[in-house]
This record gives sequence, structure tokens and C-alpha cells, in this order.
Amino acid sequence: MTRKRLAIDVGGTFVDFVSLDEDTGDVRIEKSPSSGSLERRFFEGIDNLALDLSALRTIIHGSTMVINTIVQEKGARVGLITTKGFRDVLELGRGNREEIYNLFYRPPAPLVERYLRLEVSERLDARGQVVAPLAEDEARAAIRQLKAEGVEGIAVIFLHSYINPVHEERMRDLVKEAAPDIAVTISSEICREWREFERSSTTVLNAYTKPKLARYLSALQAELTKRDFPGALSIMQSSGGITSLQAAREGPIRTVVSGPAGGVIGVAALGNLLGERDLVAADVGGTTFDVALITDGQPLERTEHRINRRPVLQPTIDIVSIGAGGGSIAWLDGAGGLRIGPQSVEADPGPACLDLGGEMATVTDAQLLLGYLNPDYYLGERLSLNVKRAEQAVRELVAAPLDLSLKDAAAGIVHLAHMNMALAIRNITIERGRDPRLFTLVCYGGGGGLFAGFLLNELDAARAIIPLNPATFSAWGLLNADFREDYLRTFLRAIDKLSARELKSELEELEAEVRGRFSRNGIAPVQTRVQFHAAMRYHGQEHTVKVPILPRDLNDDLVALRRRLDEYHELSYSLKLPESAAEIVSLQASIIGVTSKPTAKKIATEPSDGAAKGEREVSIRGFDDALRARFRPRKPWRRCGH
Repeated sequence: MTRKRLAIDVGGTFVDFVSLDEDTGDVRIEKSPSSGSLERRFFEGIDNLALDLSALRTIIHGSTMVINTIVQEKGARVGLITTKGFRDVLELGRGNREEIYNLFYRPPAPLVERYLRLEVSERLDARGQVVAPLAEDEARAAIRQLKAEGVEGIAVIFLHSYINPVHEERMRDLVKEAAPDIAVTISSEICREWREFERSSTTVLNAYTKPKLARYLSALQAELTKRDFPGALSIMQSSGGITSLQAAREGPIRTVVSGPAGGVIGVAALGNLLGERDLVAADVGGTTFDVALITDGQPLERTEHRINRRPVLQPTIDIVSIGAGGGSIAWLDGAGGLRIGPQSVEADPGPACLDLGGEMATVTDAQLLLGYLNPDYYLGERLSLNVKRAEQAVRELVAAPLDLSLKDAAAGIVHLAHMNMALAIRNITIERGRDPRLFTLVCYGGGGGLFAGFLLNELDAARAIIPLNPATFSAWGLLNADFREDYLRTFLRAIDKLSARELKSELEELEAEVRGRFSRNGIAPVQTRVQFHAAMRYHGQEHTVKVPILPRDLNDDLVALRRRLDEYHELSYSLKLPESAAEIVSLQASIIGVTSKPTAKKIATEPSDGAAKGEREVSIRGFDDALRARFRPRKPWRRCGH
């Protein structure tokens, strides 16, 4: 029987499909616009590939649905139930100003309005001991009130529940009894770390996105069952591992950057095949430019990041995204300066040259005018690009206001996109103590090949690689992902007061928990391995460094672990304090369920007369000092006021 796997990656502009025949290694690709109903696009691509679902073993799905829901603030109506006295944690945050020099700074408004944030009496101390029991009468009254307000989801965050979840678990049971149709999220199932604001934000975001993703996944599952699909639908997580449909339905916040994560995993897999251990993953999509660093064959990770200025505590591949994709809009700021993004025309209406109703000048329009794109061969000849519409948009919105020729205006747009991308790569290399000249660039995505040469020259990188079928590379990356479950727990202990035996006992408990999650989610891989990490810091510091815990660390009174903190701290900050006291803040256990990986075929390197599609003029524009000054880029990761 033929063994096949299918990967589906939903991006902001296109849905990418990669079908793999595990017996022959043959790969087939497909793309469709991500406008309209995603469920319909999901099966439209399958039909275009003429796949027999009954012959598929696995479908792996990466999606931008969760992050788009958060960014666009189009999630569910959510209520919050918390410990009495902590109703306003979401609004108070950390009490600081993130942009201290911005006189007009306003923090993002809470996603839960104040009248939907309710308090109940209960209290645990910092060690998880019950100080005051849960007042169940108040709890039931709060549920009734939120139900009457028509909420779709309820987030439950109690003080110190990361140590002892007993009250949150009881609250969850009460919600299921009184309002079984309302999706409930308790913080102790989403993150077991301290920091009340960050933990509250993560839990609310999970509740906010849960109903929408659950409906989407349920619709997919129902149609797949109807079509006699016998395998498993697995979902990509932000950590770079895949999980079950049920786990993703309950914890959508785990999938917030699942789309870009697939591409990074693909770059690591490609590097392994080519013997490259240090790489920069550079994904040029229709909406964003996503970059990540891979060192010694492993993507860098972090446990806290921000989505639309809202903190999220989840293991995540460290990906920096800026608005510099093919659909990024070229516009003029209040001072008449040319800017690129972060706004995008997305799939609908798209760049002006697609002739689908778009009227804004974009990076794709500029590339077309410079000859980088073949107007008669786009999306596999399914679309023709309208050069006149691109000329009109660039002339009216950029060239005429700046008194430039059409070619100079187009060149300026592309140049700014180039520089923004280079700045983003410097952000994850030079600004973090890494030398980009020692890394290999892997440029993929629909526009990856168009930018590779410039980035290679600008960064003086070792070399650039453009993979086969770069426009669907992130979907190919999904086929290389392993199953993964993570468990993080706050564990605040000074190193000099912690024995190797105590640490080993704690790690054994974490391992039992992550293995249990595999079992509860119906994941039963043939081969597994467990990794441990500690978030460590010097005494008196606020922030931590993620340090791996190796088996030998448990046999030497943690001396090697203490020295590794110095090593990783120096690597990140060019500073180490070997004489300073150190402490562990939290522990993380990750279990990896190893999957089979796709093989790669070598392509012919001999020249072929049949490869050329035609000839056209391409403009490689140079810049004199006067023109270059007019196109000086701003830092792309700053929010713009447009």
C-alpha cells in the first residue's frame, strides 16, 4: 500500500500544500489563495492534488489563524474569573511604560472588559498551601453572570495556582457543570510559571482564540471523516513540534506562530542534509519577513514573547517578524519620507498588479516594474500580472509625490525592503553577539530568491541557499517536525542550596508529566527522547538565560551546570560573573516523539536548454549618495503611526 503524508501551511496570502510519497520520495506541491473560507481552501488544495484521502497516513497542519485572531482582535467574547483583589491585573500590567519617550503611549486595552472580570474568594500562599478555600457559592454566581452576558469563553486565573491548581481545577468543573457550552481555560493547564500579568495574559489569549480555532478544527475533522480519511490530523506548535488535534483545540495559544515555525524546522532539516550547522532562516512571505537563528543545528527558543504587544508564556522558536513581505504597502509618512509596511494588502485585494481590486503600491508591484517577475508566469501560469496597474499605483502613490522616475521609485521601494530585511537579520545576529559572516542564509518563501543576493552581499554571510520549491518550503518543513510536549514549572532555588539529588527528583516529576501528556493526547511514537532546561540568572537579576541540563550535571553537585550559566550568559551578553551567586527560576522538560523524515533528491546540475522560459529586461538599480539618502530605512520593528 502506498504511504503518503500531506503538509498544509496556511499563510497570510497563500495556503501551501506539499504531498510526500514515503516509498518513492516524490514530492508534489500546490498553492491556493488564503482569502475566503479557509476550510474550503483546505480541501480545494487536496482536490487539486487529486489525493485519495484514504491512502494518506498523516496530515500535518500549520496555521496563522491564532496569531491573526489576536492581531486583528477578532476573537471570542471572554469573561475572566480571578482571586478577589486581582480583577485589574490585565489592565495594570507591570505598571511601566514600554515606550518611555513616547508621550502619547497607551498600553493595549484588555481583551476582557472590566464588567466581565469577576472576583471570587479563595487564596493560596506562595507555597501553594490553602489559606482560604474556594467560595463555591460566589463561583457559581460568577458563572451565571458571565453566562447571562453571552460569553463564549471563560478564563480562570487564581493567585499562586502555578504551584497548586486545586482551586482552578474545581472552578473548571463548576463551569462545565453550570455552562457546558462555554469553553473554559484554567491558567495551570496553560502555563505553570509565576508572573501574574504574563500568566493572566496568556490564559486570556487562549480563551480568546479557543472557540474560533475549535470550530475550524472540528469542521476539518468532520469533513475528513466524511471523506474516509483514516489517519491523524496533527497540528504544528510554536515550539517547532507537532501535537494532536485535541491538544491544539484545548490549547490554541501553543500554535500562535505555527506557520513560521514549520519553515525554521525545514531549514534545520535542510542544514542537516547539507552539513550546515549555523544558519539564518529567512522567510519572505506575502505579509511578513520572518527570520530565525539556528546554531549547532538547533533553532533558538524562548519561553516569553509578545503578540500585538501582549505577553505570551509558551515555548516558542525565537522568530523575529517584520512587515516586509511581497504585499507590504509603500507609503509616505507625515514628513514625506518613503516607508514600507508593516501594513499589507494581504490576499484580498492583493497587490495592484494582480488586478483583483488592489490599488496600493507594494513591494511586488515594484519588483514587477524592475523586471524581477515574469508577468506571464505567476502562480504556475494561473495568474498574469498587470504591468499597467502596477505602474499606475507606483506612479500615483510614490513617484509623483517624490518627483521621481517610475524606475527610481520602484528601485527605492525594493531598496527599503532590502534594508529592512538586513536590519532584522542584524537584530538576531549582531545585536545578540553573533557574527552573520559565520552563518549561511537560507532564503525561502514566495519572494526568498528575489532577496537572497542582496542579503548575502549586505551581510557578507558565508553563502546563501535557495531550496527547491521555496514558495512551499514551510509546508515541506512541517513534514520534518517531531511530536513534542513541553512542561514548565516555577522552581526558585539558589544553586548553592540545591543538591543534585533534589534536582534529579524534580526532573523525574517533570518527565512523568510530559510523558503523561503524550499518553492523554493519544500520541504513541515508537522512539522518544527527553530534554531538560533551566531558566537561570545571577542573584539580583530580573531576567534569565535558558541553560540545558545534561545527565552528567546530576552527578557533580551541579558545578558544571553553574559554569554553563556563565558560558551562556557570556554568549548572550558578552559578560559573565563566575563569582556571583546563581539561582534557578524555572525548569522545563520537553519530550520529543521522533517521526520519519522525508528524503531529499539531488537535482541535475547540468545546463538544460529547456529551462529558459524567455527573455526580459531587468533593472538592477544603483544609488548615488543623494538618492540613497532619500531612501534611508527606519527600524522595521518599531510600530508606525500610519
